[in-house]
Amino acid sequence: MNDPLQPGLYIVATPIGNLGDITARAADLLRRADLVLAEDKRVSARLLAHVGASVPMRTYNDHSDAADRAAVVARLGQEVVALVSDAGTPLISDPGYKLVREAREAGHHVVTLPGPCAAIAALTLAGLPTDRFLFLGFLPPKEKARADAIAELAAIRATLVLYESGPRLAATLAALALGLGERDAAVARELTKLHEECVTGTLAELAARYSDAPPRGEIVVVVAPPPAAPEPSADDLDQALKAALAAGDSPSRAAASVAQQLGIRRKLAYERALELGR
Repeated sequence: MNDPLQPGLYIVATPIGNLGDITARAADLLRRADLVLAEDKRVSARLLAHVGASVPMRTYNDHSDAADRAAVVARLGQEVVALVSDAGTPLISDPGYKLVREAREAGHHVVTLPGPCAAIAALTLAGLPTDRFLFLGFLPPKEKARADAIAELAAIRATLVLYESGPRLAATLAALALGLGERDAAVARELTKLHEECVTGTLAELAARYSDAPPRGEIVVVVAPPPAAPEPSADDLDQALKAALAAGDSPSRAAASVAQQLGIRRKLAYERALELGR
């Protein structure tokens, strides 16, 4: 790790709780950087002290504007600049993508140093399907906007992962239960810390559990995908095909529309359409 570092922007994942989770590569980069862009310098100062880094810091957060980005980009041709968030992987529900985009457009070296991420850590603990998942960040705080956002998610066949605060957790779980129905879920909090926990149950059960006792700490909610739709019966197929044929569709066209409607193979629908048409 003693090779010279190429000037540019380095996206550095930091621990989400346990400082022992810092990677050797990330620690080395932070010690050798010319500048650290920190979401909160007070938080990052503790990490820098832990890895033995004495590096100037500059605040970069949601309030940073185009002028702030331009000032950083101007330094990337000559300096090693590390971007960190308060915890976890930068840009995951944190500021930074505009800076990465502008650094790349300016032709500068951009590197990512992967590591801890609360969303992924919670997903591994939840015991829910991981083959497809959708990260949502934070849902809107206002009731109507939150309900509208949840309604858009109801049909998505993927596990949902979102962040939430303790005071809003019960209301969010109740809104999810109302909008998504009886789904399994998990609430993970204080990940990698002494009091780490992952509580599982249905959305309604979890909403009731936290209604009177809002938890502390950083919270990730993981929600199971919708249950698989039941297989259509032979009668369902016949009725749909008869209706399409009676409306004047050819067997091929009827089969195509019914197969999409019922979620079955087109060949199966076409063979049955031919039988009904005889």
